[in-house]
Amino acid sequence: MKTHKINQIRLFSALIDACIKEPYTFSRLLKDIIAGITVGIIAIPLAMALAIGSGVPPQYGLYTAAIAGIIIAVTGGSRFSVSGPTAAFVVILYPVSQQFGLSGLLIATLMSGIILVAMGLARFGKLIEYIPVSVTLGFTSGIAITIATMQVKDFFGLEMAHVPETYIDKVIALGAALPSINIGDTLIGVTTLFVLIYWPKLNLRLPGHLPALIAGTAMMGIVNLFHYDVATIGSQFSYLLPDGTSGEGIPPILPQFVLPWNMPGANESFELSWSTVSALLPAAFSMAMLGAIESLLCAVVLDGMTGKKHRSNDELVGQGIGNIVTPFFGGITATAAIARSAANVRAGATSPISAIVHSLLVLLTLLVLAPFLSYLPLAAMSALLLIVAWNMSEARKVIDLIRHAPKDDIIVLVLCLSLTVLFDMVIAITIGIVLASLLFMRRIANMTKITESPFTDDDKQLLVVRVNGPLFFAAAERIFNDLRERSKGYKTIIMLWDAVPVLDAGGLHAFQHFINDVKHDTHIIVCGIPFQPLKTLARAHVTPIEGTLSFYPTVQKALEDMELIK
Repeated sequence: MKTHKINQIRLFSALIDACIKEPYTFSRLLKDIIAGITVGIIAIPLAMALAIGSGVPPQYGLYTAAIAGIIIAVTGGSRFSVSGPTAAFVVILYPVSQQFGLSGLLIATLMSGIILVAMGLARFGKLIEYIPVSVTLGFTSGIAITIATMQVKDFFGLEMAHVPETYIDKVIALGAALPSINIGDTLIGVTTLFVLIYWPKLNLRLPGHLPALIAGTAMMGIVNLFHYDVATIGSQFSYLLPDGTSGEGIPPILPQFVLPWNMPGANESFELSWSTVSALLPAAFSMAMLGAIESLLCAVVLDGMTGKKHRSNDELVGQGIGNIVTPFFGGITATAAIARSAANVRAGATSPISAIVHSLLVLLTLLVLAPFLSYLPLAAMSALLLIVAWNMSEARKVIDLIRHAPKDDIIVLVLCLSLTVLFDMVIAITIGIVLASLLFMRRIANMTKITESPFTDDDKQLLVVRVNGPLFFAAAERIFNDLRERSKGYKTIIMLWDAVPVLDAGGLHAFQHFINDVKHDTHIIVCGIPFQPLKTLARAHVTPIEGTLSFYPTVQKALEDMELIK
């Protein structure tokens, strides 16, 4: 009954556990408000920068932080997670937005939400824990490299009519465009980056994102005095409201309910059809997989910081619901953001209320500060994403793994990183997991060995060996081939299986094949069989064969019956 309750899906579980099962006092509310405001200050510029990086106007990033932030906080299973647009999605969302427009991106987001809900209902939450660290480090570092490369154009103000899709072509095109560098954009980007790097050294409670943007905007004012033309949100983006009102930058209105395929400003050529949905399905699956991995990794990190426990399947369902609802308000793909969630904990958050406050601050910003946000320079937004990419790369962990981890893990890391950069994340994760599994099986198979016992006699009458390790398909064939060579000429073979934890179908087949090969010349005795191998033998109806195959509880009992010990 207890196991059933643990596995049961409960909507609103984090909110109920934090605010109803535990007394929610005014003191806790005050802490949550302070934490929510702190995270909101971080989220507002990041949401806009991530939307721009994903190929859509900045307001859609704010809509995501506002709507998804509230819905996932209320319905999810992690009480400290703060959800919204994240850097990891940029490399997936950008190609979709370029090919299918905003409507296609929103429909892919909705589809990914359905997949996430299905994953949660299927209890896939715990399976994410089986993805090796070499795979997660590999693809997150690869994504960080891709994101950093995508920021070079706006950071230096390069003139590029078209940005190629493939990474190698993109690097070549950026190199060719370097002579067009804009000194004004570069100074703004460097100033913003400098403040972001050195602000934490001041040990102030205020996050560095807002001061860095202010410094970058101040530098823009200076370079404008020298008549440098720099790109801003207002100069690069415009909007058209349903009532016909148009403007530059970000519209000063709250998110409106609109069907994703009818989103204003979306690609007019977009048509919702089965073929379009089929074309978007791989991207939707990629979004769901990455969202599941990132949200659950975030929840695990927060558990370590707070001592609380998240509910993984509830979190997947909550993330799914958030990504189903958000596209109807213009929001792009969302998941739990590790950096913002960690800042939430460090700011003193006690419940999902802090994430709700963070979203309400984003909504307030849309209403009050939208005209001012249009003056933000794109070079400063690129500097923000460069820092995000650096933090996401976890370079120190990568270096530490390369220096100290086994060679197999290093191979998986490098392969996942390379495939993510050169192809895409889904290919990288799929091949990385398969390769890591194969290398793990090889490592385990090499641990399975046979050793001779002192009971073996020298006149080729009795061979006593101990099998140590699992007898599965990757090891059993080698073990029994080795035993076949060792046992030539012996009348009796006693095998001690007390250290054989697993016997699978491959091991069973190899064992039966070994029996058939030696049964005319040798009597085989198996002793000390653990429960799982014994169950496998019983299900296969492997029974004693007089003069050929016998089973004993111990070697001692077998030797006594052979009258070798008096």
